[in-house]
Amino acid sequence: MLLVQVGSRFLQYFGLAAFCFALIPGAKAQTVDVSGRYQCAEAKVQGKVVPCTAAPLTLKNDGHFELRGWEGSYLVSGEWVELSDSLTKARAKIIPGHKILIRYFGKHGWAEMTYERRVADLGKTSLS
Repeated sequence: MLLVQVGSRFLQYFGLAAFCFALIPGAKAQTVDVSGRYQCAEAKVQGKVVPCTAAPLTLKNDGHFELRGWEGSYLVSGEWVELSDSLTKARAKIIPGHKILIRYFGKHGWAEMTYERRVADLGKTSLS
């Protein structure tokens, strides 16, 4: 008898808690539109600026990306763009001014690639 009362009381509280959670508005994550074509603006290898010869980074509206033959999906999470395919995952930091910074460890040590969105992709076609 006591077990039935405890179980009944638990179901009442659980139902009340579920109802309250349904009423509380969920935290809405800010979604930043980062889609577009990015050109390499700056490259650093072991802290030294080197000529930037990297392929462009393309972030598509449908959540997919392309970077020098690497294709997969991306997800914006706060100030990060998380790039992934079935085997590899990487994070790139969103920098104000329509830039994305990718850090990785390559054959010459730590490298940083700063990509900048092209002006034409932002809807501005003239310099005036």
